[in-house]
Amino acid sequence: MEELISLLGHRVRLVDLTHRLGPSPSEPVPPWLEAQTHEEGAEVWEGMFGIPRGALPGGRGFAGEMLHRLSTHAGTHVDAPWHYAPTAGGAPAATIDRVPLSWCVGDLVVVDVSDLPTGHLIGRDEVVERLAGIAPDLQVGAVVAFYTGAERLWGDEKFWETGCGLGREAVLALLERGVRTIGTDAWSLDRPYPLIGAEWQQRRDPAALWPAHFAGIEQPYLQIEKLANLTAVPAIGATILAFPIKVECGSGAWTRAVALVAEPGER
Repeated sequence: MEELISLLGHRVRLVDLTHRLGPSPSEPVPPWLEAQTHEEGAEVWEGMFGIPRGALPGGRGFAGEMLHRLSTHAGTHVDAPWHYAPTAGGAPAATIDRVPLSWCVGDLVVVDVSDLPTGHLIGRDEVVERLAGIAPDLQVGAVVAFYTGAERLWGDEKFWETGCGLGREAVLALLERGVRTIGTDAWSLDRPYPLIGAEWQQRRDPAALWPAHFAGIEQPYLQIEKLANLTAVPAIGATILAFPIKVECGSGAWTRAVALVAEPGER
């Protein structure tokens, strides 16, 4: 979804970077959404306060929804440092209600890695090389998002098996340059979980277990996972806002991530 607005005197295009939160074959543990109709809403007021339906407009009350079995990591969401470990950089790791809001907004840099095969482990040199061709003057506080192509399978159960992932050194290379938030269109910033699990059965190598996530033990950072529509924004020049819901002591939370793209002549 895209819209045009006027913001601080400039014409800006809004690009929705968020998937709908609800039942999806792409979620191994899909949330269950229970809808309350307007008619059922009228029953609530009648049962609670004795207000008859005839007193309500059209005999209808308020519609609503109850979400069950809803993980804070379902849909497009932000991972807090607490998700990776209880400590980060030698200090207590921040939960999602305590992450700096400044980390959730910044210049958006989109790195297209869709040419890499599913399961590829992106290393430090690859990240440095690709950034050099896109944003050689990467600003402190920039948000770097990787487009793996996995988004094309959103709505399919194969989604969480698709895409490449970052290695430990690749993550640290970004953090060393002042990046505090890293995003991906894939299910995880790491390689697909089924692949990691299968490799463990063969290699038993602890270093291969979620190296992108566990890099956060060394230095705190945020992840934004399951981003949408990254191909609708330029590689550089957009601004991202991805403020998470303030879940008390949460390891993560849902976000309505949006990119602000200045219209030609407005930058």
